[in-house]
Amino acid sequence: MADHPDHDPEASVGAGVTISVRNDLGCATVMVRRSAREQLTQHVKAAYGIDLITGPRRAASGTIAFLGVGPATWLATQDDGGNGFTLSLKQAVGDAGSVADQTDSYVIHRMSGPRVRQTLAKGFPIDLHDDAFAPGDVAATIVAHIGAVLWRLDDLPDGLPVFEIAVFRSLVESFRRWLDDSAAEFGLATD
Repeated sequence: MADHPDHDPEASVGAGVTISVRNDLGCATVMVRRSAREQLTQHVKAAYGIDLITGPRRAASGTIAFLGVGPATWLATQDDGGNGFTLSLKQAVGDAGSVADQTDSYVIHRMSGPRVRQTLAKGFPIDLHDDAFAPGDVAATIVAHIGAVLWRLDDLPDGLPVFEIAVFRSLVESFRRWLDDSAAEFGLATD
């Protein structure tokens, strides 16, 4: 292989990217009903202690998070969220919002490692530098012609960035082929 200014031979030896599938993450789409934005905001604050953020940001408290994915639309997630998550979410938002369970619709991957940004940059048309995509940022975007939601969590204690990516279950094989190819030069480990 010809030398490339961004190619680090040491990164190819070990795993430059680590990935795991978040089978423990429940998720649902929440959309504001007409003229009920303030009411929805109050319900979410009362139930979860979370201030809904307008725009592509993630707001979390404990095991619950709300990710802005579109106008007046959030992807809500809960660690260890089973079937009860969507029902409790519906009860919490009441008539102020519509809730649709997405737990079986999406496959959510968590990725980290010293070469995760370089790997993601091969398919995601967004700037993933710390200054442009910080912890808490969210993007509803595409990767290799596949719709995806990408968000950044807090960095690991060693400073490595952590990203989560939701893709529709029916497209996960295409996503994984892209990911395997994109991470091949850096090494890909499954956690």
